[in-house]
Amino acid sequence: MENARKTSANRLALIVVTTLFFMWGFITCMNDILIPYLKKVFELNYFRAMLVQFAFFGAYFIGSLTYFIVSATKGDPILRLGYKKGIIAGLLVSGSALVIFWPAAALHSYELFLSALFILGLGFTLLQITANPYVAILGPDETASSRLNLAQGYNSLGTTIAPIIGGYLIFHYFAKYGQPLLNSAGNQIFTDDGAQMTAFAVQAPYMIFAAMFFILALIVYRTKLPRVTEGEEVEFSAGALRYRNLVFGMIAIFMYVGAEVSIGSIMINYIKQQLNTGEMLAKSYLAFYWGGAMIGRFLGAISMGSTSQSMQKTLKMIGTAFGVFMLIYLIVYIESGFTFALSQVYPFAGFLILNLIAFRIGRSLPHRTLFLFALMNIVLLTTALYTGGLVSMWCIVAIGLFNSIMWSNIFTLAIRDLGKHTSQGSSLLVMMILGGAIIPLIQGAVADAVSVHMSFFVPIFSYIYLAFYGEEGYKPRKWNLKKL
Repeated sequence: MENARKTSANRLALIVVTTLFFMWGFITCMNDILIPYLKKVFELNYFRAMLVQFAFFGAYFIGSLTYFIVSATKGDPILRLGYKKGIIAGLLVSGSALVIFWPAAALHSYELFLSALFILGLGFTLLQITANPYVAILGPDETASSRLNLAQGYNSLGTTIAPIIGGYLIFHYFAKYGQPLLNSAGNQIFTDDGAQMTAFAVQAPYMIFAAMFFILALIVYRTKLPRVTEGEEVEFSAGALRYRNLVFGMIAIFMYVGAEVSIGSIMINYIKQQLNTGEMLAKSYLAFYWGGAMIGRFLGAISMGSTSQSMQKTLKMIGTAFGVFMLIYLIVYIESGFTFALSQVYPFAGFLILNLIAFRIGRSLPHRTLFLFALMNIVLLTTALYTGGLVSMWCIVAIGLFNSIMWSNIFTLAIRDLGKHTSQGSSLLVMMILGGAIIPLIQGAVADAVSVHMSFFVPIFSYIYLAFYGEEGYKPRKWNLKKL
């Protein structure tokens, strides 16, 4: 009876926390819509436009570093306060940051937009530090990657529909209202599809998002979540740094987040160049990039839920893959006004089959699957660099499928066997989301100096390291260092 109650409580907690994953995935991917909007409104080059990601993901580093210093000198805050209070604090900070988008647009201040994004990043830092390890420890260690992949799958649902819904709201629906924006020459600013651009187009959606975060904070406050830190000693040390798998995992998180964010941030502009089209069509293909990550994460939850390779499991993965693929297409098809033909996404189905084969070869092992997926992305990027047009575009879009399980697998491999240092290790991993601030800037600089197309050689280096981590760096060893 006691075990049944505990299982039920864990299931409820997982549902509530999974909602958080969806929301921060949605808002994070909104940056990919915000970048082309701000690029036009403030007449930015690629490097300055990428300051959006620098401010947002740079906050992860500042927030996590602060958390780490406090945990090493004053004791781990999560062990003192509990995961629930940490989650509520993260939601309140995030909602408050979204409110700042209103005056930023009203005052036409790029600096205020960046400040709001920095504060938003701090709020998401708290959510990442608390929610990721909380999901991992809500059950047996051997299925931690499965649970985190499931939660990350809903995170990817947010990132998938954000380009569709967010792009529609900003570039179409709310753009009808408010005063048209003017450029430095005094001329009205339009999207590539001919729609006017207004401040209200950004203000209205972000006020809606802010309200949703405050409501979610209230829901978490009223929900009884299991406390899983009871009985653990609060230690004043940086002991997590003794673990080799964590330290190498920190670099892996830096490389993964940097590559994923960099590719997604520049993709709309890249697709516009490759296909000679506007933002509305380009954002639809961006949805398949993030949608691929969602498909892969749901497949990861099934694949890594057990080590068996039964036919039933394989059929479930195939059904899930093509079912979610058709759901993504249906959403894009409806939003496009029933003009986006299925034949336009046939190549994606081929990459989906390759993804299923890679899962099969990975044999439900997190490190092996990570290694194979990193190799696939190296091949896709190399092919994109030596081709162009639709071939190059689809190679870039397909990277989302193979990015899918990377965060979950790296995270669970990195915190394995950390024990009482798990929360501290989590803060160090979240700190390395800094990659999402640095690597996009590098790719943006290369895009300005050479070309957007050739800038895709930058993330290749990230996937080379990730292949190393999946092959060797993940192995759990405790370094014999003097006490930190």
